[in-house]
Amino acid sequence: MAVGYVDIVHLDPTDASVRRLLERNIDGPFTMLNMLRFREWADYSASPGLAPPERISGRAAYDRYVRHTIPFLHSSGGTVDFFAEGGPVFVGPGEERWDLVMLIRQASVNDFFGFASDESYMAGVGHRTAALEDSRMVPLVARDLP
Repeated sequence: MAVGYVDIVHLDPTDASVRRLLERNIDGPFTMLNMLRFREWADYSASPGLAPPERISGRAAYDRYVRHTIPFLHSSGGTVDFFAEGGPVFVGPGEERWDLVMLIRQASVNDFFGFASDESYMAGVGHRTAALEDSRMVPLVARDLP
C-alpha cells in the first residue's frame, strides 16, 4: 500500500526535535537545510503588529523575514551558503513542492541556539510564520566521501 502525502504543517521545532539535535553532540560547524513552502497570502493573525497595511504574498512576507534576520545571523557567526528557488519534487510525492531552499551554516549548535533565542531576532519571526504554509529543517554535518 502506497503512503500518500501527509498534510501536516511544521513551522517550528518541538521540544523533542531540540532534544534530538542536542543528543547528536555535534562538535563544531554544521549546516541547516531549510525547505520552505509559502502561503499564497501571508497570514499575520499571530503577529498583527508586524502586518503591512495591505495584503502581501507569503513570499513577500518571507523576504521581510530574511531582511530582518540576516544581521542577527551574521552577528552570531552564521552565513547563508545557498539560497535557491525550489519547485515540485523530482523524487517524492507528486503533489509535494518546496518553494525556497536554503543552507545556513553555523559555527556551532550553541551559536545556533544563541541566534534563535535572541529577543531582537525573535521580534521579527512573525514574518516567517505569516509567510509559511509548511517547512522542514534538517541539521547536516559534513563528512568525507567513503
